[in-house]
Amino acid sequence: MLTPARATVPPLPPPLPLPLEALYDNTAVADPGTAAVADLDGAGRFLPASDLADAGWTPGRAPTVQGARLTWPRRAPGAPDNVRAAGQAVRVGGRGDALAFLVTSTGGLEAGGAGSVGYADGSRSGYRLTAPDWRTGSLAVKAVALPHIGTPGGLLAERARLYVVTVPLVRGRPVVSVRLPVAPRLHVFALAVREAAPGWTGSWAAAPSALPAVGPWTDRTLRLVVHTSAGGPRVRLRFDNVFASAPVRIGAATVAVRAAGAAALATPVPLSFGGAPGVEVPAGAQAVSDPLAFEVPARTDLLVSFHLPGTVTTVPWHGLAVQRSYRSGPGDHTADTDATAYTSTLGSWPLLTGVDVGGGPGSVVLLGDSITDGHGSTVGADRRWPDALAARLHRQDAVPRYGVLNAGIASNRVVSDRYPGDGPSLVGGGVSALHRLDRDVFAQTSPRTLVVFEGINDVRGGATAVEVVDGLREIAERARARGLRVLGATLLPCGGSGNYSAAMEAERAAVNAWIRGSGVFDGVLDFERALRDPASPGRLLPAYDSGDHLHPGDAGYAALAEAVDLGAL
Repeated sequence: MLTPARATVPPLPPPLPLPLEALYDNTAVADPGTAAVADLDGAGRFLPASDLADAGWTPGRAPTVQGARLTWPRRAPGAPDNVRAAGQAVRVGGRGDALAFLVTSTGGLEAGGAGSVGYADGSRSGYRLTAPDWRTGSLAVKAVALPHIGTPGGLLAERARLYVVTVPLVRGRPVVSVRLPVAPRLHVFALAVREAAPGWTGSWAAAPSALPAVGPWTDRTLRLVVHTSAGGPRVRLRFDNVFASAPVRIGAATVAVRAAGAAALATPVPLSFGGAPGVEVPAGAQAVSDPLAFEVPARTDLLVSFHLPGTVTTVPWHGLAVQRSYRSGPGDHTADTDATAYTSTLGSWPLLTGVDVGGGPGSVVLLGDSITDGHGSTVGADRRWPDALAARLHRQDAVPRYGVLNAGIASNRVVSDRYPGDGPSLVGGGVSALHRLDRDVFAQTSPRTLVVFEGINDVRGGATAVEVVDGLREIAERARARGLRVLGATLLPCGGSGNYSAAMEAERAAVNAWIRGSGVFDGVLDFERALRDPASPGRLLPAYDSGDHLHPGDAGYAALAEAVDLGAL
């Protein structure tokens, strides 16, 4: 007797991952009426909803941080609004260069672990995510800090921190899911793929260095002068409210080619933000204008004008512009062609951090200190070494005509913060290169190569060569993990400068020996040999010295640019 064959039942497909908001299992945000149900840290403490609103972080809003658009949970105070990472699979879509997490940790220490990313072709890649603690973590890398911590007994005057952390993706592969780490003290509020920027090249950039008190400026228009590197048929601008604790409102903004001073060559062209003429930028976030059909010439001065309709008392800025920009009297003067309304000058670049142009091959980012920032060069003449490098690239056809992005900050160091990263301060040296690497390098538009030219301020400030080398190695490793080519530049001699000593010179020499011989970098730019005095190798050649024996002058900056092997880029 034959036994009938059993029908084969195909296995059920695995369930699709859920979006993050469907997995929320913790409540971090509360107001006085819901404080009893909030418990971010296991001790009943929480993020005050009013503080988040004051910072511009309201439910459902999608601030952009480090180039990633992250939606703050669309939840009322007292409702679950974050996930305690426990290996959950999360549905995520997009194609880009990085995955961004809006996170914090609890328990007094950083928390994190290993996770993975799933792609549409079935492949996976791993990542490691860690976040500092919400009460004790570094303010230098926070996305936003709130002035209070909520407790069952009331508010504590203590900073609560939220962080944005990015991890690299396999470029070009569509993402479909993310497996979170197993780290219950790690709280995830949002995550998103940071989209790559095909069709755009970074042409100009400035790294925020501090949050000084200003004015106050009420109903004023700023007209900033910036010098492009690459040109293109379209333009978009980036404004960054980093370090701030409150939103800033830009009422209107325009762009024009400069004629002279604060006068435009033609009527300035208005920009838009999501179709609107202005934008409010939350604390710690940035705003990018809509693409505009506007012919941007290479190596040309632009006027970027924007109206601040409210009262501004502090503003993030790049402190050393080596360029004169302008501030108006009362009113919106963004559309003015002439310079009449612009009665005051500025030596800094407030808020504006980037100019991108359509097309092009991508950009080279120069991470540095005051030497890259152009201290000692002629004001308004665009004779910094990044400008001279852009000119060399523009004059040739052997390698792509990359955009050149200046990420130098005067007084900046590799391993220690000059500015703490939070609150008003006149200390303008920025957070350390290690702390600003994600924002000032990885989040730039279409970066291809990183040049690292830092460390002299560290050794002048008492750091050892071992400390500097460890920092430079970490920068190179992190950049290479993002797919960047990394070049290291030797530190210039500074004999005769203030606080110079034989001990400091020994540390500088040790750093340079490591840069030349470690093999950590994809190439070495030997700037020391290009500018040192052959008769006194511990000093700059007098023809290249600005006079302070630390910074080159115009001729020295030109010599630095000439020392770059363009093929190495």
